[in-house]
Amino acid sequence: MMKVLLGILIIMGFVLTAPWVQDVDTPPIVTSSPQTIATSSVRNEAPAKVAADWYPVVRVIDGDTIVVLMNGKNVTVRLIGLDTPEIVDPRKPVQCFGKEASEKMKRVISGQSVRVETDPSQGTYDKYGRLLAYIYAPANVRPEGILVNKYMIAEGYGHEYTYNLPYKYQAEFKAAQKQAREQKKGLWADRVCENQ
Repeated sequence: MMKVLLGILIIMGFVLTAPWVQDVDTPPIVTSSPQTIATSSVRNEAPAKVAADWYPVVRVIDGDTIVVLMNGKNVTVRLIGLDTPEIVDPRKPVQCFGKEASEKMKRVISGQSVRVETDPSQGTYDKYGRLLAYIYAPANVRPEGILVNKYMIAEGYGHEYTYNLPYKYQAEFKAAQKQAREQKKGLWADRVCENQ
């Protein structure tokens, strides 16, 4: 009797873990590149909280604003927690290090797809109708991508910016700015804006 029960349990275990008995509603998990998305799940396991939607970058407006193609529409995205010097505001002259910040953003994400993460504490859109979000760029060492908002601050291409309320990554962004300033990176470098 024990051998029969053991045999039944082994067969049930094989059937339940077979590849054809996977939960099809499990969200996809990003593998090696944002263009390659694979589904991985185990029955009765809670789905991993990984956003797998990667959107092609249509263009970079400046160092903190981009346009992505989402569901067939061009969507302007304003990066949360990052402010870079202005280059396109018609009310202001081009600011010191604005061109460099814009060029850096282009080098990081142009021709790529990005992952978009919104933050309920900031609302969905700003007063100009731009989607407020964190964006992640592909990175070989990090399947989830690198957090571009923080990267731009850490490299000295912008500064931490809190619009109204604290946001999810505020402490990390402030720490990144402190380190960039101490290391005199980018716009924090000595005499960087003297000739502008």
